[in-house]
Amino acid sequence: MSDWESDKPADWGDKPVEPERESKPLFGRKSPKLPPESGRDWKLIEKLVMSLQAEQRRSRRWGIFFKFLTFGYLIALLFMFKFPLGESIEGVAGKHTALVEINGPIASDELASADNIVGSLRTAFEEPNSVAVILRINSPGGSPVQAGYVYDEIKRLREEYPEKKVYAVISDIGASGAYYIAAAADEIYANRASLVGSIGVVAGGFGFTGVMEKIGVDRRLYTAGENKAFLDPFSPEEEEEVMFWQSVLENTHQQFIDAVKQGRGDRLADDERLFSGLVWSGEQAVELGLADGLGSASHVARQIIGQEKLVDYSRRKSPFQDIVDQLGVAFGEGFASQLVESRLELR
Repeated sequence: MSDWESDKPADWGDKPVEPERESKPLFGRKSPKLPPESGRDWKLIEKLVMSLQAEQRRSRRWGIFFKFLTFGYLIALLFMFKFPLGESIEGVAGKHTALVEINGPIASDELASADNIVGSLRTAFEEPNSVAVILRINSPGGSPVQAGYVYDEIKRLREEYPEKKVYAVISDIGASGAYYIAAAADEIYANRASLVGSIGVVAGGFGFTGVMEKIGVDRRLYTAGENKAFLDPFSPEEEEEVMFWQSVLENTHQQFIDAVKQGRGDRLADDERLFSGLVWSGEQAVELGLADGLGSASHVARQIIGQEKLVDYSRRKSPFQDIVDQLGVAFGEGFASQLVESRLELR
């Protein structure tokens, strides 16, 4: 038998050569076998890519979250803007004294507008548990029209609810149109240092004709109607127009005087200076009959009304409106309007 046909296992020289295993191709295509160092680098790169992808996913999730948060915030602001005013009634269970605040200038576009004040007053009077109403005033005055609306509504509510008295309490200042409103109350109280009165009417403006002449500017105004350019600040002042405007002021002043006399009656002192536009301290106001006594809102509720619990029925601005006001967007517009407009105000 030949060695080729022997059953003995092959010696070392006879071992078959096994084919070398090829490394599996990366990403589906053949690539040269990498040395150990290159393999480790590739794994590091792969980990880096995976970590970057995870970071991107986290960023997208946080981005979506903050978008939803911003959207919800904008919805809340829009809701507050749509309903800018709300009644801050703390709870009307049990007997209490209703409180209505009048703060700042009295005008149709201010918080102390007739609509807001009248709405608060109606709610306070209609509440069965309110035993009386206090008007807490801190205002220099403003529009005679707005003040007249509130004055008339207080008179009407007093007749409709005769069992509920109205007390005006002046804090820092209750002058001009603010005192016009206070005169409709049953009684008026103030601090000894409060500013009270200023029963008068004022309207002001500016004349620019001298400046225009100096800088060489001509005024070109075209009207249909003899008095359509009445008191135009860029035209020379006409004596007839001034006299007519003075008659308007005096007529409005007389309306103010009549309202105060009707509200205060024989409590007013016989002093011709009362209706001259002067402002008085709280102590002087009591002596002149412009006020009935000295005291704060809590004092009146506790000592005069006999119901110490105060419930605020005032309408207030929303937080969104406060932010807008603080930005002062309308400052320039308001300043310009003061230069060219002549506004009638009670002072």
